[in-house]
Amino acid sequence: MTNLLSIITFLPIIAAAILALFLRGDDEASQRNAKWLALIATTATFLISIFVLIGFDPSNTGFQFVEDKEWIMGLRYKMGVDGISVLFVMLTTFLMPLVILSTWEVTTRVKEYMIAFLVLEGLMIGVFTALDLILFYLFFEAGLIPMFLIIGIWGGANRIYAAFKFFLYTFLGSVLMLVAMVAMYRTAGTTDIVQLLEFDFPSTTMHVLGITVIGGMQTLLFLAFFASFAVKMPMWPVHTWLPDAHVQAPTAGSVVLAAVLLKMGGYGFLRFSLPMFPVASEIFQPFVFWLSAIAIVYTSLVALAQTDMKKLIAYSSVAHMGYVTMGIFAANQQGVDGAIFQMLSHGFISGALFLCVGVIYDRMHTREIDAYGGLVNRMPVYALVFMFFTMANVGLPGTSGFVGEFLTLLGTFKVNTWVATIAATGVILSAAYALWLYRRVTLGALIKESLKTITDMTPRERWIFVPLVAMTLLLGVYPRLALDITGPTVEALVTHYNDALPHPPVDGLAVAATADATEASH
Repeated sequence: MTNLLSIITFLPIIAAAILALFLRGDDEASQRNAKWLALIATTATFLISIFVLIGFDPSNTGFQFVEDKEWIMGLRYKMGVDGISVLFVMLTTFLMPLVILSTWEVTTRVKEYMIAFLVLEGLMIGVFTALDLILFYLFFEAGLIPMFLIIGIWGGANRIYAAFKFFLYTFLGSVLMLVAMVAMYRTAGTTDIVQLLEFDFPSTTMHVLGITVIGGMQTLLFLAFFASFAVKMPMWPVHTWLPDAHVQAPTAGSVVLAAVLLKMGGYGFLRFSLPMFPVASEIFQPFVFWLSAIAIVYTSLVALAQTDMKKLIAYSSVAHMGYVTMGIFAANQQGVDGAIFQMLSHGFISGALFLCVGVIYDRMHTREIDAYGGLVNRMPVYALVFMFFTMANVGLPGTSGFVGEFLTLLGTFKVNTWVATIAATGVILSAAYALWLYRRVTLGALIKESLKTITDMTPRERWIFVPLVAMTLLLGVYPRLALDITGPTVEALVTHYNDALPHPPVDGLAVAATADATEASH
């Protein structure tokens, strides 16, 4: 039980190695064996991860299930989870068996396809469990390779362009993060994330190349990490790689990209930016707020103009990630809780929406909205499932999408009413583009001849959506299921953030100002 995190991290990678070394041939039997081994490995990983969740103590705000061993060149192999990361681990392990099930119709280089997803799962879990800077960076960057291959080999007609754009955007942003990690090691003398969370990086104003840097070293480190995490989220205006990657990626690749990979940016802000660079985070708070508000409104308007279903959902993801960054940098209990909840909710909902696109793409081999219409007449079950996740994406009360958006708006409203007001218009815009998409694809008369023989979802496809519907409803009607786990850790994070700032809390300032005014009047 002391090595559970290592087991769930490397079990999928070991399964990938078994596939690579022992499975030969590309006949139908070999393809079937590759799929079953991948499904068994991902399911086993999920079942083992449940023991992590069962054994996790939410009242303990520190890291749990810690593994700390000597590694190489003075570095340490250190793993652990807290109330923030444990749910991202569960999200990853929960979704991967469903992702493998969705690839059952793949017939091209099946063994390599399964290997790529198994390796990717292990690396994603590693990102959320690593407690050493270098270990985190290795997992963070290595995850680019399998996703690059998934897009570049099994993607659409323009897959090479999309794969390189995805790789270069995310890799170049991370180069600055590596430089910052080296600077942190030189300053703090350690790469241990737990120790770095307690280290006070200098925040006094300094001059670099004749430029006055308010916040000093913290500002420079913050910007370096921000360059990586903002691209990964992705934030506006460095979001342009995402629509291309989604459109060209196979359905399973889009699901993983939207449901898990994007969350690494938000997780990075929570793990590094807020607790390690609090002064710089406060300095850049208005900047992040307005970037988030612009992202919510602008990308929602762009989504309204799309003719490709995947591209519309991709822009929707950028808008929803705007709520996440807004909530994180509100730096209060409601905002951060809401941001984490929104990321979890978006993982289920966006993953389901891309799977919905994949269901009809497998039948018609087109994602153009104009190619469809009236599917409810031939695919009533599909229409019902698509309607449910469309409503969840809009933020219908009773679904998980509502809780995350409400909490992030509530937390932001406490800090900046203008930003919260502008961001709230995104709720209206999301209803506009989501319902427009649903109406064009599913409702109306079945006119097109090509659709008159289309079949409804198979039992396998229906079973894929059952757990996604269940989690979206469960978190919508009983959000405490997640909030009780994240709450104590978030409270400790917010307290640490406020204590690290050089000025007293706002209430304290108000009291002091009142006292000064009273004294002056006498």
